[in-house]
Amino acid sequence: MFPQSRPRRLRRSEQIRRMVRETHLRVDDLVLPLFITAGRGIRSEIPSMPGNYHLSVDQLGPEIDRVLAAGVPAVLLFGLPEQKDPIGSEAWAETGAVQQAIGQIKRRAPELCVITDVCLCEYTSHGHCGQVDETGEVQNDATLELLCRVAVSHAQAGADIVAPSDMMDGRVGAIRAALDETGLADIAIMSYAVKYASAFYGPFREAADSAPQFGDRRGYQMDPANAREAMREAALDIEEGADFIMVKPALAYLDVLRTVADSFPVPMVAYNVSGEFAMVKAAAQQGWIDERRVAMEILTSIKRAGADIILTYHALDAAAWLREQAG
Repeated sequence: MFPQSRPRRLRRSEQIRRMVRETHLRVDDLVLPLFITAGRGIRSEIPSMPGNYHLSVDQLGPEIDRVLAAGVPAVLLFGLPEQKDPIGSEAWAETGAVQQAIGQIKRRAPELCVITDVCLCEYTSHGHCGQVDETGEVQNDATLELLCRVAVSHAQAGADIVAPSDMMDGRVGAIRAALDETGLADIAIMSYAVKYASAFYGPFREAADSAPQFGDRRGYQMDPANAREAMREAALDIEEGADFIMVKPALAYLDVLRTVADSFPVPMVAYNVSGEFAMVKAAAQQGWIDERRVAMEILTSIKRAGADIILTYHALDAAAWLREQAG
């Protein structure tokens, strides 16, 4: 008359739930993105991304101390230049904001892993991720040389991992060859292999001042309707020498993340992007959701879907919540 199998027995207490928990989110899974800007004395909160800041290099120290105290193992650097031009030349300048920030971080915290975004959209006057011709079309092959300059300059400044996010065809192979030829064969490549033309990037484009001045990026970023295409993109980048594969955004593409993670034996990265972060923050500020529970549920779902590493603006808060959870 009564059920013989009662799954609720394994949910009766927190101790039992912890023992049978299948997915474990850890501080070591988290990477914090940072926005480094040219200038001095700048620590300006980004309105659409509460708790995240534009930081000049001289203001970076306290933020790095917070990262170390939280136990977060890595940061991802984005740069905002002093000046922009059609080819984004400040992206590979020795005195660029990111290059200076790498040196500052490595002097202050040599044990912290530094990942750098390799792209041109923050640096070009037109806001696209590569060089454009007179018609406004992004030129794939001409852009590869520029991306190689950026990656080599970051590696020479001390970056541990370079992360091309431009979605140009062949850029992983070109960057791998450039690094190897420059004596930087030990520098790893974290490829934004599966990057969709997503509406969830809105707050980031404000934060990085990187919105296109004309057109959009659908000609080189992936169509949100496509999943099989992700497999091809990931396979190509691994063949070209990528050490990590990323899916971006994370939350709306958990199915893609799961499929890619199951198919390729390389570390899998997912980017919990600015729009996903901003929605949680905005709803929490209205009192509509419990920020901590929702953020941790989202991060756990990304880990459950197959991510080994999660880039997230929640990183410092999540690290604190995980410490509290562990007692």
